[in-house]
Amino acid sequence: MSSLLSGWRRTEVRRDGQWHVQPVPAAQALKNYVCPGCGLQVVPGVAHIVAWRGDGVLGDGADIAARRHWHSHCWKIK
Repeated sequence: MSSLLSGWRRTEVRRDGQWHVQPVPAAQALKNYVCPGCGLQVVPGVAHIVAWRGDGVLGDGADIAARRHWHSHCWKIK
């Protein structure tokens, strides 16, 4: 049940490789982040996407450390 509340992770293939994507519901969006797609703030209370490489050459630990928070729309048009 808690995985349903916190969102679910999926893997997507984009033109620049494989990505792990985790939706963040508005209720769990508690901090400010800068969206790498548009350069604007992802503010608390806004549902968004966390994405990290699924095929990085430095391994899973480095990929997770390099994860970024994206506006949902920016991720869709990436």
